[in-house]
Amino acid sequence: MEHEVFSLKDKLALITGGGTGIGFGISRAFVNAGARVVITGRRQHVLEEAVASLGDNSRYIVNDIVETVNLPTLVTEIEEHIGPLDILVNNAGIHHKAWAQDTTDEDFERVLRTNLLSVFGLTRECANYMLQRKSGSILMISSMAGLFGIDRVAAYSASKTALTGLVNTLVTEYSKSNVRVNAIAPGWIESEMFLNAIDQDEDRKQKITNRIAMDHFGKPSDIGNAAVFLSSEAARYITGVILPVDGGAAVNF
Repeated sequence: MEHEVFSLKDKLALITGGGTGIGFGISRAFVNAGARVVITGRRQHVLEEAVASLGDNSRYIVNDIVETVNLPTLVTEIEEHIGPLDILVNNAGIHHKAWAQDTTDEDFERVLRTNLLSVFGLTRECANYMLQRKSGSILMISSMAGLFGIDRVAAYSASKTALTGLVNTLVTEYSKSNVRVNAIAPGWIESEMFLNAIDQDEDRKQKITNRIAMDHFGKPSDIGNAAVFLSSEAARYITGVILPVDGGAAVNF
């Protein structure tokens, strides 16, 4: 049978925050593409429900990525007891909505620890193995807030913008070992939390709707399908890309 370049068959992926929202959409798309997935998060019951839905090709590990001292052990346990990691998806992140003048140093640091420092730490630990095998795909989940200005998300925006710099540098260091590093910048993606939030802020809802060139919000599966592509053999010569999946929001006026 001809090799399916868009398939993830026999690949093993680690997806942080893989039990809900965009993370679950990515997990679902990966399993549908033939991958085995390990999802992590802080809430065991959420992960249990996700794995029950995803099926036999999924496993979970309760883990808080902010506890960076534990990341080497997490990766080693996966490598030794589940299998060699082919794909890392740095999806887990937190948000802080406040005007810049109302954002404390502690607020800012908390977002950076989750969205940036832990991402670097986990990427470094996974890359230790990928670089030795001279094969791997690392994905960051960025944001529209990393591409243009959005009010009341100073810490979040800074953390997501920083991922672009991290991607660029890792490309220069990892590419000779055939480890690819890319990012996806989701637009406004439907989730219960997002829809509830904008329903309570009609002005912001209208502003977001006007920004999107298409006539609807995205779905978690839209991010998942993009992640499958970037992690597959079809994207073997793609590295250093920040891919907006946003219905045209990044370029629309």
